[in-house]
Amino acid sequence: MTQARQTVAIVDDHPLFRRGLIQLLRTLSEFELVAEASSGAEGIATAKALRPDLLLLDLNMKDMSGLDVLRQVKPALPDTRVIMITVSDQTEDLVAALLAGADGYLLKDMEPEEMLESLRVAAAGRLTVSGSLAHVLAEALREQARPVSPQEAGLTEQEWRILDLIADGMSNKLIARELEIAEGTVKVHVKHLLRKLNLRSRVEAAVWRIEHGGKA
Repeated sequence: MTQARQTVAIVDDHPLFRRGLIQLLRTLSEFELVAEASSGAEGIATAKALRPDLLLLDLNMKDMSGLDVLRQVKPALPDTRVIMITVSDQTEDLVAALLAGADGYLLKDMEPEEMLESLRVAAAGRLTVSGSLAHVLAEALREQARPVSPQEAGLTEQEWRILDLIADGMSNKLIARELEIAEGTVKVHVKHLLRKLNLRSRVEAAVWRIEHGGKA
């Protein structure tokens, strides 16, 4: 059976970059471009109308911030994977995007092959961040309130399994499939383990797990 193609919409106010990204996507048969928008407002309307699998979103646009677009699109379209594609390697932009619900944060100066691989990762339901920013993210999270130690955490065996899969970048849907449990059950476990670890987000949990001997 042929696998369904991933529908993609691009929101970016730079025409040349949009053209380059479109050409890049056309080299892969698994992606199908369904729309392009040149402003945040147009992007919101386009995303809500077409409900693409992937939304590639510029961070800084003239009419509105990509973060504002993200905050409107994500609650309305929870199954759409929103990937920020930007020139900004600033820590505060990266952290703000991920905490607002972005499923990835990629830099525009990435090599084409690396960009395509990152989009494949995102399409598979995993969090993707430009490799050059991994240390930036880890450093930012270290500066926040220190979480508890593994000994203090008191996580159940199932919570440790879920934490390992979060560190792998898996979404709740993929974790549910992997562990053969309901997605709602995964959400409850994630909520509990975040509280036990004194963390605020899945991204922080992933970094915590890696720092304490989790998936590298």
